[in-house]
Amino acid sequence: MSGKAAGWAVVASLCALALAGCSVPPQGGVGEDRHERVVIEKARAQGAERITAEIHFAAGELTVSGGAPEFLEADFTYNAPALKPQVRFEDSGFRRRLHISHGNPPPALGNVTNQWEIRLGGDVPLDLSIHCGAGDNRLDFREVPLRRLDMNLGVGEVRADLRLKLDHDVEAVINGGIGRAEVLVPAEGVEAAARGGIGNIQVIGLQKDDGRWRSATAGKTAGRLKLEVKGGIGEIVIRAE
Repeated sequence: MSGKAAGWAVVASLCALALAGCSVPPQGGVGEDRHERVVIEKARAQGAERITAEIHFAAGELTVSGGAPEFLEADFTYNAPALKPQVRFEDSGFRRRLHISHGNPPPALGNVTNQWEIRLGGDVPLDLSIHCGAGDNRLDFREVPLRRLDMNLGVGEVRADLRLKLDHDVEAVINGGIGRAEVLVPAEGVEAAARGGIGNIQVIGLQKDDGRWRSATAGKTAGRLKLEVKGGIGEIVIRAE
């Protein structure tokens, strides 16, 4: 076995161990699929100077996107009481907070359904923190009014689209997990740093300059995407398009 193949064999083993570690005894058992929809009206976010949002996802399928008519439109599908989501929004003051998480740890993996589809809207500047879980994570930030993003990758696959309209500066920090992550960024206005981890970090479409990567027109756009990626175990691909 080559050194590279052996390295990926270790990654695969660690992924399996991590997934196994996500299993805890069922709480209330697995039953029929349940669906919940949560809407927070745009009016409740108006008047804020900035909003801090946190999403803590345990395992399953997570989808995040923008362009919602209201501030938050979220659909949750799950089949165990322990996976019931909790949504809290503090809607007073100039700095408001949104928190979405599981009420309890998830039950054992297997015949578990857990799907979150979260859509964000409005034009209030947003500081967003996402803790991805084990499974499939599809994150499209193109229509989200981001000012800062902190993302902690979990176990499995992550695709994050940061091809934003850069009319202001955006800071993004991505901490690697176990598995594969693809991060799409604009072809212009990007400054990126990528380091650390066990595995591989690829940067495609940006020019390397003194240990950092930049787009050819990094200083010619109204805003910049300042991206910092800290590798985990597996592969992270940063692709400028």
